[in-house]
Order: sequence, then C-alpha cells, then structure tokens
Amino acid sequence: MQLGSLMEKMKMDHLAPQVDSVLEQAAKKDMNLREFLTLALETEWRGRHLKGVESRLAQARLPWVKTIDQFDFSFQPSIDRKVVRELSGLAFAERAENVILLGPPGVGKTHLSIALAVKAVEAGHRVLFLTLESLIMRLTRARSENRLERQLQQLTYPKVLVLDEMGYLPMSREDASLFFRLLSRRYEKASIIITSNKSFSDWGEIFGDQVMATAILDRLLHHSTVISIKGDSYRLREKKKAGMLEKQQTRKEAAEKEKTEQKDPELAKS
Repeated sequence: MQLGSLMEKMKMDHLAPQVDSVLEQAAKKDMNLREFLTLALETEWRGRHLKGVESRLAQARLPWVKTIDQFDFSFQPSIDRKVVRELSGLAFAERAENVILLGPPGVGKTHLSIALAVKAVEAGHRVLFLTLESLIMRLTRARSENRLERQLQQLTYPKVLVLDEMGYLPMSREDASLFFRLLSRRYEKASIIITSNKSFSDWGEIFGDQVMATAILDRLLHHSTVISIKGDSYRLREKKKAGMLEKQQTRKEAAEKEKTEQKDPELAKS
C-alpha cells in the first residue's frame, strides 16, 4: 500500500501535504526512525490542534481575540499579576470555579475575560461568550417558545461561560429568576466569568430585588476569584495624553456659556 493511501485511510490530513517537507527535514538532521516518527506525528497533531482551536474559537463567539500577554499591567497596577497568572493555568475551570472582574468602564475587564476564554479554548475546552443582555434575551425567547429547559441545558455545556457587561442595564425580577436558574444549573459543574461595572453592594439594583441578588451572589461567590480593577480607562488614555479631554471640556463650557447668554444676557454678565 502506498504512503499516500495509508495517510488518507488514517485521516492524516495535516501530515499528508507536509510529508515531503518532513522527510527533507529528517534527512537534513540525520534523524533515526524514532525521531522521524515523532516529527511526523507531531506535525499531524499540531495541525489537528490548530484546527480544533479555530473551530472552538468560532463556537465561542468572542467579539475579538485578546491574550494575557497583550494586557498592559503597567497601566492597571491595581491588578495582581500573580492572580492572573494562576487563573491562566485554568485550575479554576477544572474545579468549576467562577471569576468575577469588577471595575469602571474601560479598565480591561472584557480583555481579561476574553484572554482567559482563549486560554480555555487552547486547552481544548468548550467556551461561550455572551453579554448579559443577549443571555437574558435568549432565555426569555426560549421561555416564550416553551423550550426553556432545553436552552438552559445547552448553556450548561460550555466549560467556561463568559458573561460580559453585568450591571449596565437593570433586570426585571423575571429576568433575574431566569439568570438564577442558569446559575444553579452550572453551580459546581462549570465555570462562569463575569465582568461588571457595579460593586456587589449594588447588585440588588441590577436584579431588582435584594433577596434575589443575595441568592445569586451566594452561589456565584462560593467558589470564585474576584479581581477588582481600579484605574483609568484604556480608551481615554490616549485622549488624555493629547489633552483632547481638556479641549473638549473647554468647548463644552464655552457652548454652555453662549447658550446661557442667549437666554438671559443679564445672568451671563453676573
């Protein structure tokens, strides 16, 4: 049987197009049979791994791909790098623990959540990224179509579920109840990463009910790592460097003054 036929039957789709290159490399390095076989199998494995990563990244629906290495820790010194490195090892996912990232808009919460999600994808885990708003829309629609149980079950499959933008929009008690049901399904079975611009003391406002918020926090925080980020927005730092914010504020004040003068010239003089 020919080599090409053997690779086809064994579904070595990644080694087949590179076999000549592998043979040439083995000859140049004067490899023995064991070394050559290792190289050939490694070539096939790398191809399969890369294809798997690409497939899982597509399924994860990440808004963009960010890594831990791309995060500027010098800009956010409040973050403990050691904690982030430990999370990058994905022990939290293996133990079905949660990660909560708190902080004002623009400090890098979503970046870190995506970077951890990418790590999980590369490790072979199934991941899903949703904003909290899109999650509630999914659950609400499923309930109205009498398929809520099936939707909840589907949302328990990802090893890591990333929920972004907790707190940007308030939730009704019914929405909070749906979220609680999902959280209960995943509790001690799979991990959730949440980003929020609200402190835990404000979560009663998010869920519209302090009792419900307490029940949610009880399950969410039982096995979790919390990272509180205190700092300036990444998105505004370049404008600050260029003095654009000050210029915009000056123009705004001038416009307000002009508006006041048009309404009441005497008041403007005072």
